[in-house]
Amino acid sequence: MEDGSEISRLAPELSDLEVALFLCLAAHQHCRIDTTDANIHDVAKELALICTNTFGLSYSILDCSSATSLDDFRAELLPPGVYRSSYARPSRSRLTTESAGMISSYHDLRDHKGRLKSAPIEHKQEVVNVVIAKNFNHVNDNIQREALELMHSKQLTTPAGVLEAPNNFLFLPLIVRDETHPINPHLNDYLFISHFHDTEDGYVYLEENNDWLSDGQLSASSVIHKPEAQMKKGHPYVDSTLLGQLQQLSTTVSMGADIARYQQDIVVFLRLSRAVAGGISTRSNLYFKSFSKLLAVLHGIDFLTPSIVALAARKVFRHRIIVAKPEEDRSLQYGSDLHAVSQVLDAIVIYTIMYIIRYNPYKEISTYSEQIKRVLILAIDVRGYCTNMVIDINNSSYEFNTAHEAKTKLPECTIGRGI
Repeated sequence: MEDGSEISRLAPELSDLEVALFLCLAAHQHCRIDTTDANIHDVAKELALICTNTFGLSYSILDCSSATSLDDFRAELLPPGVYRSSYARPSRSRLTTESAGMISSYHDLRDHKGRLKSAPIEHKQEVVNVVIAKNFNHVNDNIQREALELMHSKQLTTPAGVLEAPNNFLFLPLIVRDETHPINPHLNDYLFISHFHDTEDGYVYLEENNDWLSDGQLSASSVIHKPEAQMKKGHPYVDSTLLGQLQQLSTTVSMGADIARYQQDIVVFLRLSRAVAGGISTRSNLYFKSFSKLLAVLHGIDFLTPSIVALAARKVFRHRIIVAKPEEDRSLQYGSDLHAVSQVLDAIVIYTIMYIIRYNPYKEISTYSEQIKRVLILAIDVRGYCTNMVIDINNSSYEFNTAHEAKTKLPECTIGRGI
């Protein structure tokens, strides 16, 4: 792939967050970023610096909470220097004739069937390129639906006018992993991929710029900056031409019949797994295929490999999987014991389900945990076609065809790093 040599040379120079944004911007899709509670403010700042220095895009950091209103959300989408007061709804006691007439006119834009009619004068304003929404899962469902509308149609109609998204528009919900507040399922399904950033992954720009570093994890609430057309010395710069080249080259990536079957096997496994209650939609299947091809271009090849497909599966499906509850397991309808099912599903979480996808049965395992053993047995139990599996553990080979054989032949687990 001679045309993609520049992209493959660029990839090793990018950080994990830069790669995630690079792929999503090329695909004109959106990304979910997960992190820990202690790191969420620093990750938001790092993303902001990446937008400015690596991609030359404007951004807005939204510090969301349950108290965030619809008008607050709309106002924070606008770049600095834009008149925002029209997006702040006046209180009922201060509602003037003029503002009341404006709201009334907004409702009059719908015909008797509820469809929007064309307005004689539309006040249009363009939002920033990248929206970094911290703790976006805490806002109410109405705000999440508005974000979905902006992502889907690139327009958002408000009483004050129409908000339009630019061509390179990227919405980044920044969420603390394992929180109990879920994102709207329709919005979650519309997110292209998800990425988890931990402390050990580092911060390329923050570690160089002390002015941005957190002091006691202080919040960078509602910080908005316009792009500075200056490239930081020693850091790569990605322009719109390179983004378009990545997208174009991804359409030329070939896929053999065996790889197509492998992709479909992963999707079927997730849909049939007793540990997965849902989330594997048609949209996610399409994203899975397109993201696999983008990764191939990033690696400098024009064909798909099993390892690239497995990596794409982890990025596309991890945030979509809905883990099943023991009392909802389908085998209970045929006489299975609830306690036995609970034991099987007890240690199954999203990360262990994704481990099955990346697991290589011929890879030697020096140490493994009870959790991994349970996952292996579950994988064999669900995937009936997994026969003659051979595993090397501590230089000893174990061969089995069924889950029952795995339970009896696999040795007692030693406590290892796990998953």
